[in-house]
Amino acid sequence: MSKQPLAGIFTPNITPVDRNGALDEDTLRGYIDWLIEHGVHGLYPNGSTGEFVRFTPEERKRVIQIVVDQTRGRVPILAGAAEANIEETIRACDTYGELGVRAVAIVAPFYYRLAPDGVYAYFKQIADRVSVDVTLYNIPLFASPIDVPTVKRLAQECPRVVGIKDSSGDVPHMMRMIAEIRPIRNDFFFMTGWDATLVPMLMIGCDGGTNATSGVVPELTRSIYEAARAGQWERAMQIQYKLLPLFDTMLSTAEFPEGFRRGAKIRGWDLGQSRQPLTPQQVNAADVTQGKLQELLAGFDFMQNRRPTLSTVHSNNASIADDSVIDRIVSEVLQQLRSN
Repeated sequence: MSKQPLAGIFTPNITPVDRNGALDEDTLRGYIDWLIEHGVHGLYPNGSTGEFVRFTPEERKRVIQIVVDQTRGRVPILAGAAEANIEETIRACDTYGELGVRAVAIVAPFYYRLAPDGVYAYFKQIADRVSVDVTLYNIPLFASPIDVPTVKRLAQECPRVVGIKDSSGDVPHMMRMIAEIRPIRNDFFFMTGWDATLVPMLMIGCDGGTNATSGVVPELTRSIYEAARAGQWERAMQIQYKLLPLFDTMLSTAEFPEGFRRGAKIRGWDLGQSRQPLTPQQVNAADVTQGKLQELLAGFDFMQNRRPTLSTVHSNNASIADDSVIDRIVSEVLQQLRSN
């Protein structure tokens, strides 16, 4: 049986909690259906946006069980499987593989900052022992960075290592990885986890993204991907410039990912408050940000329950740059790229 492709927009979905802070299973099931119905290409539970480190191993396993059961094979699942040490990570990988995920994503070791050889040894031991495909997860803000020679070495030596999710937002770094690895592993996939550079990353050859904004505005991220696949780069960049203020606003709210929870709430999904306690001042700031997000989203067609097409994704709201301004910026950027 052929494996589902790991391409397109995967949602690192928020983990819903109830008023008591417990996993809200019913809401999670409904949210999964909504994301799939609104066009995401895959799901990525137990990621950073899902706050995997704030849930117990048993809760993380339950999240995967629910996502697999509710998805019912409609889209592939890339499951976050990073635990505190190698043995627990391997156990999680094998368990999630048995449950039916397409692949697992493993962040490089965190807390202890490792040299490249240490990062290689960590992933090599895992990849040689697990029974499921492995995606490397590079997020240098929180974990040991994964450099290009390490990715290439793992791609050459470990058939189970099938791709990388890179959340650095570093376009030249991604270009160097693609240039080194694609000639030797054409099955190796590249995903960007940084929403602000989704179009540039697709332009240089990425296969898709794992983007937190897709949990709030899946219509926009899918439209970007479809425009890119069709070679409609001006259109893709127009939508990128409209995604950017939404991403920046959600990212800068209180403690991550509270802003994305507030965005989802505007879309009709009360996913509860993060397990990270917030001060009254932070709650007030999040309320203010929710109001800003409401204004930013107000002009989009999908807020009137109409699924957008590439020709109808737009905003008339003054908080987002006017279409003529965006068109001029896009034209100038593309002209510079073509001249180079």
